[in-house]
Amino acid sequence: MQNQNGLNCDIALIGLAVMGQNIILNMNDHGFKVCAHNRTVAKVDQFLANEAKGTNIVGAHTLEEMVGRLKKPRRVMLLVKAGSAVDAFIDKIAPLLEKGDIIIDGGNSEYQDTNRRTRAMNELGLLFVGTGVSGGEDGARYGPSIMPGGNPEAWPHIKPIFQAITAKVDNEPCCDWVGDEGAGHFVKMVHNGIEYGDMQLICEAYHLMREGLAMDNDEMAKVFDSWNSDVLDSFLIEITRDILKFKDTDGKPLLDKIRDAAGQKGTGKWTAIASLEYGIPLTLIGESVFSRCLSSLKSERVEASKHLHGPKTKTISEDKTQFIDHIKQALYASKIVSYAQGFMLMREAAKQFNWKLNYGGIALMWRGGCIIRSAFLGNIKAAFEKNENLTNLLLDDFFKEAIQNASESWRKVVSQAVLIGVPTPTLSSALAFYDGYRSAWLPANMIQAQRDYFGAHTYEHVDNPGKWHHANWTGHGGSVSSSTYDA
Repeated sequence: MQNQNGLNCDIALIGLAVMGQNIILNMNDHGFKVCAHNRTVAKVDQFLANEAKGTNIVGAHTLEEMVGRLKKPRRVMLLVKAGSAVDAFIDKIAPLLEKGDIIIDGGNSEYQDTNRRTRAMNELGLLFVGTGVSGGEDGARYGPSIMPGGNPEAWPHIKPIFQAITAKVDNEPCCDWVGDEGAGHFVKMVHNGIEYGDMQLICEAYHLMREGLAMDNDEMAKVFDSWNSDVLDSFLIEITRDILKFKDTDGKPLLDKIRDAAGQKGTGKWTAIASLEYGIPLTLIGESVFSRCLSSLKSERVEASKHLHGPKTKTISEDKTQFIDHIKQALYASKIVSYAQGFMLMREAAKQFNWKLNYGGIALMWRGGCIIRSAFLGNIKAAFEKNENLTNLLLDDFFKEAIQNASESWRKVVSQAVLIGVPTPTLSSALAFYDGYRSAWLPANMIQAQRDYFGAHTYEHVDNPGKWHHANWTGHGGSVSSSTYDA
C-alpha cells in the first residue's frame, strides 16, 4: 500500500464502489486527507495503486487501523448498500470510537432507519449523521448535492468538508444542515420521488411526440434542446436530448434498441408509501412508480396488444409546432405540481417529527449537483424566501401565474392523449390533482354517506364540522356508530 506514513486523516470513508471512490477523490482535490477502507481489503490496494495513485489518500486494511489514522473528533463515512450492511458496520465501528466521534451514513438509507440509528448512537455518546448524496458518479467526483441530517452537534465538524466538495450555484454550496434524525434521508427520498416523476413526465412527452406526432429521434432531440434553454432548463431535459441524438456503432439510434421495461431501486416507492402513511396525495409520484411497474410487465403487454384495441385515430391532427408547445406547457405545469406535492410531504413530515426544515434551503441544495437540478428550483427558493410560511407552491404568485398560463395547453394535451390512446398517467394525474386542489367542493360527501350507510362510520354536517353524526339510512338500523379515525 502507498502513502502509509500518512496519519491524522480528516475523515475515513468505507465503501469503494464508484460513488465511494469518487467522493474520496473529490475530498482529496479539496485538500482533505482521506483514509479509505473496504470490506474486501484487496479493493483498497487496487484503489491506491490506480485511481488514487499520486494523491494524499491513505488506506487501511482493518477498521482498527482506519480509526487509528483519524483526527479527533473522528469522522467515519459509510457508502455501503442500505439496510443490514449499514447496521453491521456501525456495530463494528462504534466500539472503536469515543464520545463525540461521528458516523456518517451517505447511502440511500430509509429515513426511519436513520431515526433509529441516530437515537442508538446518542445513547453511546456518538454523533450520527444520515446524509443524502445525489448526482451519480459524476456528481460525486466533481460536486454532488448533499443533504445531511441527524445529530446537529456533528454539523460544525463535517460542514467544512461537505460544503467544500458539494456543487456550487452562484458561489453558494448545494449543501446545508437539513434537520434532526432522519430529516436528511427523508429529503433525499423526496428528491428521488420527484426524480421519478420528472423522468416519467419526460417519457410521456417523448411518447406523444414519437407516436402522436410521428417524430423521429433527431427531430425530438432538437425540441428537447430548445426546451433546455427555456423554463424547462434542467439536467434531465439535457440528457434526454443527448440520449435521443446518440447513435450505436451501426449508426442507428441506441434508444430504439433498449427494451421498454424500467427498473427501480425503491426510493420512489418509499416516497409513495410515505405519502400514504401521512395522508398527502403525491399522485404524480405514485403514478410514476406504477408506470415503471406496468412497463416491467413486458410479456403481458405484448400479448395484450394482440387482443385489446384502442382508438382508430392514433395521430394528432393539430399543427405539429403548435402541439409541441402545448406538450412543453403541459410538462411545465405538471412539473410544478410534482414539486408542490413533494414539498407538501416534507411539510407534513416536519410536523410529525418536529423537524425545522428550511424549504428555500432545500430548493437551493437541489439547484446544482443532483439529478433533478434545474433553473426552476431558483423560483422555488424565491417563493419560500418571500413567504417562509407558504403552505403550497401552487399558491405562490409566480407558480400560480405559470399554471394559469399553461392550463389550456395542459388540458389539450391530456385530452388528445386520451383520444389517440397514448397513456399519460403523470400528466393526467397532475391535472386531476390541480383541479381537485382548486375545488372548494369535492364529492367526498357521497363517500361519507356511503361509509355511514354500510358501516356506521359517521359524517359531519356542513354547518357544524367537528361533530359526528350517524343516520338510520335503512329505517331498521340502530343508533350505534363505529369509531372515527383519520386516514
